[in-house]
Amino acid sequence: MAEDGELTDIFDTGDIFANRELVRVGHVPELDRVVGRDEEIRSVGSALAAATEGGPPETTIIYGKTGTGKSLVSRCVTRQASRRAATNGAALKYAYVDCSDYQTETQASRELARELNEHLEAGESIPQTGLSAVDYRDITWDLLSDYDVDSLVVILDEIDKLENEDLLRSLSRARESGKSDTFIGVICISNKIEYRERLNERVDSSLQDNELVFDPYGAKQLRAILENRKDAFKPGVLSDEVIPKTAALAAREHGDARKAVETFYEAGRLAEKNGDGQVTEAHVDEAITQAEVNRFHRLVSGQTPHVKFILRALAALTASEEKKQFRTAKIYDLYTTIATQEGSDPLSHDRVRRLLKEQAFLGITESEHTGGGDREGSYLVHRLMRDPDIVFNALNADRGP
Repeated sequence: MAEDGELTDIFDTGDIFANRELVRVGHVPELDRVVGRDEEIRSVGSALAAATEGGPPETTIIYGKTGTGKSLVSRCVTRQASRRAATNGAALKYAYVDCSDYQTETQASRELARELNEHLEAGESIPQTGLSAVDYRDITWDLLSDYDVDSLVVILDEIDKLENEDLLRSLSRARESGKSDTFIGVICISNKIEYRERLNERVDSSLQDNELVFDPYGAKQLRAILENRKDAFKPGVLSDEVIPKTAALAAREHGDARKAVETFYEAGRLAEKNGDGQVTEAHVDEAITQAEVNRFHRLVSGQTPHVKFILRALAALTASEEKKQFRTAKIYDLYTTIATQEGSDPLSHDRVRRLLKEQAFLGITESEHTGGGDREGSYLVHRLMRDPDIVFNALNADRGP
């Protein structure tokens, strides 16, 4: 409220950001803003070179950890190739499918048709449901034919999340099987270096031998990435230590450019929210903590209440005791207290033990057998893989107001 009792501008965006889109995760910048990946850009460009003149794009498999620029480079280079093709009088179109969101063959085939429809500005009505994967791919073949598309590049991001290989097989053999006259290439992106080894021999034989590995970014590269996007902020807003600290922390922990940019943005948002005139090192620290809370919250938000009770018990033990690993029995005792306080009947000891093992599989906890001496023998202990405060904050956020 203002002093006169009237509302201030509820849509005021503050004095921190000049163009916040530049630091939003998912934003696909122009190619000249992609730094630290020159060799990879050249390799992807080489695979698409023939398509810029109406020829066949080469299928490429790209491996690397999350945040190493795989998707960014693929999308930027493909978009640039489409523009170059247009200046050459050729029709090169592309479609991006995130297989972590569209995991079934039908879902991914539908998204492919919708992406192509949008890029062609065809205006076709593509049903959300009611069609098979083959039907959706038939729409794709028809669009390619109706709009005289010379070449199509399909980016299948996190392709290892797809339930089967049918879409990849269909795309790689579409011209050979007479489904389409368009040259089709696929950029397969995977976090799993062994992805190709899992492919059916027939599918694997249809792929070219183009394989790229994207290594994690170093501190110097991450700093260049953030420097390249600092015009997302208004002049004079960033204190001198913000970019070096964000880059150094990201390089030390994961080499993940996506998380570094996310931290950069969140630090700005925190300054904006607090009404501060400058983004400082303190905002970076707070942003990193909040990002970890958000990531852990996403991990546990779909878990059952009893899993959350178990994690709360383990976090409480970790925070209050000097040792950091605990036997199932000790966790179970505190869990039963928490469950009872929440008005729930506790699960059995054996069920809690199995749920703890499941959390270890998800990387939330760590479980291992340890020796207790001649009298006790070997027993299982569990350790929390996050700071207890992170867990408490995430679980409290999950409970809501």
